[in-house]
Amino acid sequence: MRTDADRPVFPAWTLVIPLKPLVRAKSRLADTAGDALRPSLALAFAQDTVAAAVACAGVRDVVVVTDDDLAGRALAALGARIVRDEPSGGLNAALAHGARAARVIRPSSAVAALNADLPALRPTELQRVLDYASAFPRAFLADAAGIGTTLLSAGPGISLAPAFEGPSRARHGASGAVEIPLSDVPGVRQDVDTWDDLEAALALGVGPRTAAAVEQVRLAGQGPGPGPLRRSAASPE
Repeated sequence: MRTDADRPVFPAWTLVIPLKPLVRAKSRLADTAGDALRPSLALAFAQDTVAAAVACAGVRDVVVVTDDDLAGRALAALGARIVRDEPSGGLNAALAHGARAARVIRPSSAVAALNADLPALRPTELQRVLDYASAFPRAFLADAAGIGTTLLSAGPGISLAPAFEGPSRARHGASGAVEIPLSDVPGVRQDVDTWDDLEAALALGVGPRTAAAVEQVRLAGQGPGPGPLRRSAASPE
């Protein structure tokens, strides 16, 4: 019987993270945060996601696909390589473009698409997911709701073939990708589309930029209630 100790672990991964222009990102938070504060939340989520990804031991490169200049500068400062969203064909086209761009630099790299809205992401949890994924040509992790996907991986030489948005868990499974069954990686699963999602992420402990952005929303009399913010001890400053 194969055990975790038998799994091949790729020496390094390239992560591809897509990010919409901030003015359009996280539209489902607009009713509570307002259009003035919503873009800052979206950027904070992405900054904490990228910071945790860069700090993950098994990650060599983080590629962010975005046309937003402000976000590009902020995420490049954290160590990400910025790739323009040249196809402008939606999320899956952006991810495929980012994966191709990543492999121009590192042709033999294992690649994983990762959501940009994982403010409770912890490097050690992400490493466990990547280690598990390395046993398979393609693998994916379902989101906390069990409907979508927060991570999709492809081994060296394997096409990523992303099918994100909506019920992507079912689509990725139908495409032949293996579902990653780890239950102890809540920060990798908890993406944020709604205020309930944000409350769940806050309960796990979010990174410092998300904590600061949420505090600004609260000071404006909007957003989640005034309970204490937990900062993830594993999230890098």
